[in-house]
Amino acid sequence: MPAKKAAKKAATEAADSSEPAKKVTKKAAKKAVKKVASAKKAPKKAAAEPPADVAVSAYLNYRSRLESGYHGDQLGDWLAAENDT
Repeated sequence: MPAKKAAKKAATEAADSSEPAKKVTKKAAKKAVKKVASAKKAPKKAAAEPPADVAVSAYLNYRSRLESGYHGDQLGDWLAAENDT
């Protein structure tokens, strides 16, 4: 869709310029395609952060486990927090 908008904009600008409308439209379409392609190549962002309530609950599970002297790991604390919410 952005390529169509760019081509339409170029066509209106072509009326003001000395170049034929076809050439201007093709140039604008190529620019729009390159712009969309470069947006697709952009690096992906890191995974979304977990919900704050699950993270807080997991931390509280961890602290409770340590104070009670139970053995366990971070994954167990996290899974227990997810089940509680």
